[in-house]
Amino acid sequence: MSPIILLSFIIGYFLLLIVVSHFTSRNSSDNSAFFIANRNSKWYLVAFGMIGTALSGVTFISVPGAVGKTSFGYFQFVLGNAVGFVLIATVLLPLYYRMHLVSIYTYLEKRLGHWSYKTGAMIFLISRTIGSAFRLYLVAIVLQKFIFDAWNIPFAVTIVICLLLIWLYTYRGGLKTIIITDTLQTVFLLSSVMLSIYFISQNLNFSLVETFEAVKSSSYSKIFFWDDFFGSKSHFIKQFFGGIFVTVAMTGLDQDLMQKNLSCKNIGEAQKNMLTFTSIFVVINLFFLSVGALLYMFAAKKGLDLASFATPDHLFPEIALNHLNIIPAIIFMLGLTAATFATTDSALTALTTSFCVDFLNFNKVVDKNSASLIRTRHIVHLSFSFLMLLVILAFKVINDDSVVNAIFKAAGYTYGPLLALFSFGMITKRNVADKLVPYICVLSPLIVFFIDKYSASLTGYVIGFELIVYNGLITFLMLLLTSRHAEKTNP
Repeated sequence: MSPIILLSFIIGYFLLLIVVSHFTSRNSSDNSAFFIANRNSKWYLVAFGMIGTALSGVTFISVPGAVGKTSFGYFQFVLGNAVGFVLIATVLLPLYYRMHLVSIYTYLEKRLGHWSYKTGAMIFLISRTIGSAFRLYLVAIVLQKFIFDAWNIPFAVTIVICLLLIWLYTYRGGLKTIIITDTLQTVFLLSSVMLSIYFISQNLNFSLVETFEAVKSSSYSKIFFWDDFFGSKSHFIKQFFGGIFVTVAMTGLDQDLMQKNLSCKNIGEAQKNMLTFTSIFVVINLFFLSVGALLYMFAAKKGLDLASFATPDHLFPEIALNHLNIIPAIIFMLGLTAATFATTDSALTALTTSFCVDFLNFNKVVDKNSASLIRTRHIVHLSFSFLMLLVILAFKVINDDSVVNAIFKAAGYTYGPLLALFSFGMITKRNVADKLVPYICVLSPLIVFFIDKYSASLTGYVIGFELIVYNGLITFLMLLLTSRHAEKTNP
């Protein structure tokens, strides 16, 4: 597949996003539009656009690639995700709307105290920067291998180009622009996965009905795993409950996806958005798993050496770009680009919002749209782009695993304390030892790290996605042990 052809389509794609950005931000580029889209977003646009943000290039490449080892076992995790989304819609969103929040971490300040608030916001900044960098890394290695290596362009330059393009179409309009661009990118993403199934099936000489039957009857279609609870990461209980808690933490306690929900007109529309998004999310993950099964069938038929791939993440791009014709290759690249950039552009906006509100106190300034504050916001936006570049370059050196596993493992360490802070505030009426909270939120992941490292060898128990549960529980217990009864006040 010619690198010039692929690059031409990607350039055209980004030109389209920049044009959309121009029209969505020309009448309003103030902080209110950037942070919460003036609270005027259409719920159905938010729901549809969130698909691209939530799935990302990780789902596009890593989930199909992982089918070779875990079959459809990932769908157990997705079912847990669905329960988590319902909890967000019915428990967290009403709280956020009732308090009229711009940054969801201001809840921690009002309920637990100053240091709890700053700790929660900092956890988000670290977690989202790492997670988004991992996701962008995935598409960058594909762009590098199949496009930029042809001209000997260094990997670091590839990342800079990606981040610069994202910055160009988000720095003015922020969330107001992203609501529209993410909708567009979700169209590319969904079209790509459907057409990928069609073209792979065509190469396997399957009709639509035969494709369904082939996937269903294959060894890859096994969903539920009940054997070896202690020794396997794929056991249903671990996957399902890990899915619930990961979703509540990575979505419901994450400024990125909640920022979109808070841009809706009212709580009713935000909840309709969340529940609609959930149903689409579950179905589309089944399609991605089906792509994975078809890819391995294709590899077996063509005699591809799977051992030659550094990670399973390389299987989909290798087949799409080297073993199918030009149209599937272009569709794959546009789908991958849309999936990854829909996540990264949203993350950069959320990181900028959180830092400006939670650390620079934009919400406490009288003139929130002054030229100096808008200029500061631009600097923060650019700074997070640079920070993401550094994280990606570091990840390239140390990663030897599937990116989807790396992301959820990192989330288990970083989002666990955040889950505990919000849970403690909502479940108990006790006051935390506010100044100890930062130390507790550092100590708990360290304890969980050693538990994860030695649990298999000492007890035979292998920890999977439920790592976040143990981290959150340990943090919660330490918060409880150092807390005190709330002082009664006169009515």
